[in-house]
Amino acid sequence: MTRTTDHPFTRGAGLPALLAQRILVLDGAMGTMIQRHHLSEADFRGQRFAGHPKDLKGNYDVLVLTRPDIVRQIHRQYLEAGADLIETNTFGATAIAQEDYGLAHLAREMNREAARVARAAADDIGTPARPRFVAGALGPTPKTASISPDVNDPGARNVSFDQLREAYREQAEGLLEGGCDLFLVETIFDTLNAKAAIFALDELMEASGERLPVVISGTVTDASGRILSGQTVQAFWHSVRHARPLAVGLNCALGAAVMRPYIEELSKVAGDTFVSCYPNAGLPNPMSETGFDETPEVTSALLEDFARSGFLNIAGGCCGTTPEHIAAIAQRLAPYRPRTRQDPLFGHLLAA
Repeated sequence: MTRTTDHPFTRGAGLPALLAQRILVLDGAMGTMIQRHHLSEADFRGQRFAGHPKDLKGNYDVLVLTRPDIVRQIHRQYLEAGADLIETNTFGATAIAQEDYGLAHLAREMNREAARVARAAADDIGTPARPRFVAGALGPTPKTASISPDVNDPGARNVSFDQLREAYREQAEGLLEGGCDLFLVETIFDTLNAKAAIFALDELMEASGERLPVVISGTVTDASGRILSGQTVQAFWHSVRHARPLAVGLNCALGAAVMRPYIEELSKVAGDTFVSCYPNAGLPNPMSETGFDETPEVTSALLEDFARSGFLNIAGGCCGTTPEHIAAIAQRLAPYRPRTRQDPLFGHLLAA
């Protein structure tokens, strides 16, 4: 489906070599940290959207326009905790998702500014000896191309592949303009949505002449080991491997304890790429402070087992994780060697 080539990366060029040397650490949850600030509707609106006709509270993506200081502070906290890669605050920053808030026309600007905020934080902390990277995050959107929104009409769809491709292309253009180093297609529960994102990224990189690394991360929705659109982990990998991602992995979902067999399976079948994992801090618990039960010690110990077993190249946290979780993960995983790929798909880059 894509036309991905062997062009050397123009950004994020050092990532393949670093991933072969050590396990890199991804940041933790943006939403969990934003919730700590107890923001009001006025914070989300700022002056720019004071008269906006729809409520904006809960639209975390708009904060890069109204409270960029908070977003940058959170990025910095994760970097200081030991993160090598930080995600842009753009999980829901597509025109499709922002339509719910009446801000679809600002999707490209949101992504550009989010990448700029993350880029500034990464550049403040990074050094030539320890560079930090910005991952442009592309989330799943609230509409899916494979699953009917109407239980009485299995063939019904509320979005098309082309609509998704256009929305992801616009998002990626903003992220590229803002200075991201790589793209992260994450929390995939519908592989057809992911294929639209992959197609859009490849179109953009062909047109721009800039070849960025792409990381693809699915989410297992229950103990069956399948993503929501029905694929097993192995089937998911074979559906996206044509994109030749720098890394493939799993995030969110059930937490590391339940995720282990699926990461192990992915590590075995995806021999020609790196593997990533950034789980939730266990299962949701609305009574806890962060909404999840696992402490930094528990989450990091579980990921240490993954590293000890040779499954990982990238590790971090998703929902419920904090800078404390990331600091613990970075400390525990530091002694371990990264997973070795079986096939040097990017050998020309590793030798560069």
